[in-house]
Amino acid sequence: MPRDNRTPSPDAPVYTAAERLQKVLAAAGVGSRRACEDLIFRRRVTVNGRVAQLGDKVDPTTAVIHVDGERLVADTRLVYLAMNKPRGVVSTMADEKGRTALADFIGNRVEQRVYHVGRLDADSEGLLLLTNDGTLAHRLMHPSYGVPKTYLCEVSGPIPRNLGKRLAAGVELEDGPVTVDAFRVVDSLGRTAQVELTLHEGRKHIVRRLLAEVGHPVSRLVRTSIGPIRLGDLRAGRTRRLTNAEVAALFKAVGD
Repeated sequence: MPRDNRTPSPDAPVYTAAERLQKVLAAAGVGSRRACEDLIFRRRVTVNGRVAQLGDKVDPTTAVIHVDGERLVADTRLVYLAMNKPRGVVSTMADEKGRTALADFIGNRVEQRVYHVGRLDADSEGLLLLTNDGTLAHRLMHPSYGVPKTYLCEVSGPIPRNLGKRLAAGVELEDGPVTVDAFRVVDSLGRTAQVELTLHEGRKHIVRRLLAEVGHPVSRLVRTSIGPIRLGDLRAGRTRRLTNAEVAALFKAVGD
């Protein structure tokens, strides 16, 4: 699990005490100070569950702030990234065997030390989240929160019509049953097919083992979404920062 590393960026504001709420909101990218004051005046901001008032001061490293009901991370030292992991890259920040790892694609572009949320095996590709927010990372990975993940897989075909129902009913693996939340055939070309499936757990190699068990071994696997975050057109090996709205959606996905 990622540690909660909170080393500040040299460019991030340094908070030594509680700051005016509108200043904290503005620093987090909500808008100008005047616009943030208007949000507070219109009772659209809460701090630690209480409706905020003009003149309130907060510690952005500990305050739980919501704007229009959506969580706002005001601690500018926290980093949230999406990455398109290429095939052949191991899901570690650094590899003792010298294999290509995640840090090789980040370089010096991120001052803070970030960690991957969950894993993709070396032969798989697609969406990974990177962050130094250990609390959120733990919730995203913990099975009790049931955050769904969607995968696009190339498998051996043809696909029988009842496969979706079989996966939804549950398939018994050596370490317990697994059920699929959603399944569809994207394309079918005789002996190969593309299928998309969504499930809410992250046991090791779960998608590959599941599809092999039902007779359709995977030749290519791409993770296309984690909860509300989508891979989209992010190129292989690239990273991007999540927007405030995407971070808020992640918190909502884990019940915040």
